[in-house]
Amino acid sequence: MKPVQTDIPVYEGQEIDTFLKKLESGRTRIPPEVQNAVRNILDGVRERGDEALFDCTREFDRVDIRRIGLKVGRSEMDRAVRAAPKSFLNILEEAASNIRRFHEKDRPRSWMEWEDDGVVLGKRTTPIDRVGIYVPGGRAAYPSSLLMAGVPAQVAEVREIVLVSPPDPEGKVHPSILCAASLLGIREMYRIGGAQAVGALAFGTKTVRAVDKIVGPGNAYVAEAKRQVYGTVGIDTVAGPSEVVLLADESADPVFAAADLLAQAEHDPSASSICVTHSKKTAAGIRKEVRKQAVGLGRGIVLHASLSNWGGILLTKSIEESVDLINRLAPEHLGLQVANPWGVLGGIRHAGAVFMGLYAPETVGDYWAGPNHILPTNRAARFSSPLGTADFTKQSSIVHYTKNGLKRNGRKIIAFARTEGLDGHAEAVRRRIE
Repeated sequence: MKPVQTDIPVYEGQEIDTFLKKLESGRTRIPPEVQNAVRNILDGVRERGDEALFDCTREFDRVDIRRIGLKVGRSEMDRAVRAAPKSFLNILEEAASNIRRFHEKDRPRSWMEWEDDGVVLGKRTTPIDRVGIYVPGGRAAYPSSLLMAGVPAQVAEVREIVLVSPPDPEGKVHPSILCAASLLGIREMYRIGGAQAVGALAFGTKTVRAVDKIVGPGNAYVAEAKRQVYGTVGIDTVAGPSEVVLLADESADPVFAAADLLAQAEHDPSASSICVTHSKKTAAGIRKEVRKQAVGLGRGIVLHASLSNWGGILLTKSIEESVDLINRLAPEHLGLQVANPWGVLGGIRHAGAVFMGLYAPETVGDYWAGPNHILPTNRAARFSSPLGTADFTKQSSIVHYTKNGLKRNGRKIIAFARTEGLDGHAEAVRRRIE
């Protein structure tokens, strides 16, 4: 079979705007056929429960799990751990420790404030009772995503954590995912994936008890299912395909930059890898390296589709124009491969995670550093944040008033209520202060 020739296009001037408009519209649109298919799957799970899960798994995953059951047993996890290399288990443990240490700094706190007349105001933070984590297992298995969702949930003290992940043709969940689950001490896991798994977590079935919130990345069907069940349960985000943007100047190493672009592109045909630079020399060097390095990588068809459709080197006239483009892109991952990344950082307003300098590739964040790799995509970094401990908690406002405190402000509250035509609201206060 002839190797796939991988290249990355270069855009400048008006071509940049055309490319960005394509990017902003093409990667965010969910096709109607996907929306309708997901709606039908969710309706089936809501109405038929476990039977719908069995049917969907046979149809989409090409495996009949009716005989072995939906739930993954403790013995299956234990076998995966025994079979795994000790070195891999040690790596999982150290990565989890890094993630835990980072997220413990991020834990929301309750607070109270007492005023002179006995009024008490505050916020009480409590963990979500039951959370479902979706762990992909299609093109590749992602135990790292389990750590990134499971560890902050544990830091937040979520009572019950449930895992779902699609099975292989033999009905088994990938052993690396089982090892990560065992490491975290998570015992409730189901061999289901896709929109049907989201439906099971949201609505519940005879076997799968419903959760309060669903987190974790997945394909377009998983993302659309999360969007459709939002309101019945909470979700973290409607994630799109992954993306990276590099800001490069004359000091950037084309070898490093090309490697980072290819690392992102191998995720998915819809993944987006972009470099923004005002240096023609840097642009030419990166493009040459992309062609060269792609030859040695395994996912040639995926790389070609990703880079030709959604990748690009954007050639600007200045570093200021480059920063403006980055803020328009609001990328999931941003690499600052410039001489003074700390000097540039202040101009960056929108990014899920920022990787500073030549020796902080996105891969470090994917697996090891500690900050979460479940990040806002499709320009959502304009208004949302990485998954964190706060996503597994909720807050209740606390209001305590004494009679004196209510008297002090009662007339103003009554006037406010009557301005809105709500006499009952006004009376609820008046009867207490007169």
